[in-house]
Amino acid sequence: MGAIQPTHIAAIVVVALLLFAAPKLPQIARNLGESMRVFRSEVRQMKDENGDEKDKRDGSHSEDGTVTGRVVDGDRK
Repeated sequence: MGAIQPTHIAAIVVVALLLFAAPKLPQIARNLGESMRVFRSEVRQMKDENGDEKDKRDGSHSEDGTVTGRVVDGDRK
């Protein structure tokens, strides 16, 4: 009961952040949100680039952007 537990430390950290960093929290949240948007757009761009390279290798896209494929019968054994 006398020992400091991890929950006590977490509570102290939260209180200290609220006391000393409260004016900066909105700016920190904006920066975090902007960073997440940039990260998501970069990941999406990388996926698009990888998909385009694969399609060029497979030859599954025509010039007008339509996709050709084959029908697979899942019931056949």
